[in-house]
Amino acid sequence: MKNNSITPQGYAPSRVLLTGATGYVGSRLLSRLEACGLSIRCLVRDPAKLQGKYNEPTEVVQGDVLNRASLVAALDGVETAYYLVHLMASSPQFEQQDREAAENFAAAAKAAGLRRIIYLGGLGDDDDPTLSPHLRSRHEVGDIFRRSGVEVIEFRASVVVGSGSLSFDLIQSLTNRLPVMICPRWLATPTQPIAIEDMLRYLTAALDLPSSESRIFEVGGSEIVTYGNLIQEYARQRGLRRWLISVPILTPRLSSLWLGLVTPASAEVGRHLIEGLRNPTVVRNPDALQAFALRPMGIEQAIREALQPSDSAD
Repeated sequence: MKNNSITPQGYAPSRVLLTGATGYVGSRLLSRLEACGLSIRCLVRDPAKLQGKYNEPTEVVQGDVLNRASLVAALDGVETAYYLVHLMASSPQFEQQDREAAENFAAAAKAAGLRRIIYLGGLGDDDDPTLSPHLRSRHEVGDIFRRSGVEVIEFRASVVVGSGSLSFDLIQSLTNRLPVMICPRWLATPTQPIAIEDMLRYLTAALDLPSSESRIFEVGGSEIVTYGNLIQEYARQRGLRRWLISVPILTPRLSSLWLGLVTPASAEVGRHLIEGLRNPTVVRNPDALQAFALRPMGIEQAIREALQPSDSAD
């Protein structure tokens, strides 16, 4: 555990429910919350996937956000819940399933008297008519939670930089395998990536916010860059010589098939991710810097930490 973690000191929830504990952010957040001494309950579809990855007295319950009845026991006695679920990888109809899951969770949370939902979504302009289905779905989930009447702290973030993050792993795989990249226009799209360490600090610090109305916090690192800049900085730190050749004809559909050939991700998931890469994902509202005593790191440090061997486990 790094020494710049934040331990909640104000409001101390009696029990915290963590969904998405088997995912990249969720698994790391679990370790962070345990180190804070909190009482944690993890909701997972397959408890075997968490075997050996949590400590006593953390509790693991079986359930599914697509099954509202299974959420009743999971939310019993809980005051705050983290919602880190995204169903993009599980179904081509992920928008419908994300909507159903959010409605289930919101209704169950309201019925259980939940005090707060802390939700990790995605950056992107709601007024952009070309906003990708992936990003629009992320925003819709937050809207559903807010309509429930439960207080919601929604973080909107871009690429999370860390070993194991799907978006960052795509960048690594492309850069490692292709000395010359024929690149679509989305490589020039501005984005504001955030280091996994900073994302965890925000998520943990949200427990300490005084009760208030629901809020949306746009969070990102200290720099706005392009996806091309990310590839170049990663290549520089790895000592790789890479050439990026931009062309206007590589469509998102072709790009996803291309990614499916050179990365571990499926072409379907890659397509949804790339559809989001055409949209600028930058922080437009600086409220997070005022609400939290955190100053996120820049791209060079974020990538350097992601390349450290210890980054695979907190």
